[in-house]
Amino acid sequence: MPVKKLKPITPGQRGKVVNGFDAVTTNKPEKSLLVPKKRTGGRNNSGKMTSKFIGGGHKKRYRVIDFKRNRYNDLATVKSIEYDPNRSAFIALIEFEDKEKRYIIAPSGLKVGQNIVSGEKVQPEIGNSMKLSNMPLGTIISCIELVPGKGANIARSAGAFAQLMARDGKYATIKLPSGETRLILSSCMATVGAVSNSDHQLIVSGKAGRSRWLGRRPRTRPVVMNPVDHPMGGGEGRASGGHPRSKKGIPAKGFRTRNKNKKSNKFIIERRNK
Repeated sequence: MPVKKLKPITPGQRGKVVNGFDAVTTNKPEKSLLVPKKRTGGRNNSGKMTSKFIGGGHKKRYRVIDFKRNRYNDLATVKSIEYDPNRSAFIALIEFEDKEKRYIIAPSGLKVGQNIVSGEKVQPEIGNSMKLSNMPLGTIISCIELVPGKGANIARSAGAFAQLMARDGKYATIKLPSGETRLILSSCMATVGAVSNSDHQLIVSGKAGRSRWLGRRPRTRPVVMNPVDHPMGGGEGRASGGHPRSKKGIPAKGFRTRNKNKKSNKFIIERRNK
């Protein structure tokens, strides 16, 4: 899907790259699938700030997404492809034969009027959802479960996809978007096709105000902070800051923070790319 580079007729539009939204077919969401969404501003239940650089932003309503795809062997028709302010991917409104409507993460190439289905033995076509045990090897997949019946956890953001590499016993070998290769139970569900809106990574906001609209406040560099605020703060003049690290002192840029005794380590065949 193409992106648009705007003419620099204002300073904010110089370098600005926006989404073309060619795949989106409507700008009105399904009211029955909307729920209120309250903003925290980065504060906890005591009103104390626990997450920095969060606040403001445009009002949003949450779209209830069907991550489980648990209406097996029921044919559904794609009614529209819509923008979702809560995620980078587009969403698709589907309607079953009994007029029930649901939102799903829209795979790339899904069209309005197309029929999709989820179940044990369905065709491996774009938008269909099935167990990994029933998929052909080499299939490009997204919205993958980690625990059977829990709902999709993996490869849900714009342009993300994984690949089914092999099957052995009750486990399937999946190559994830990060480059990691790991084992997942073959009884887990996944959707055929990559996630839509792959050009999301090409978008350039063009001005600070667009970040504020998204609820992102200005980020302060740790090097310019005081020693009381950050381990990299302080020093005379423009100090370089020493070794890059988090506010809690954990080193960045290559330092491994994963627990060596984590139970899921045995399922990881190859670690993600550095």
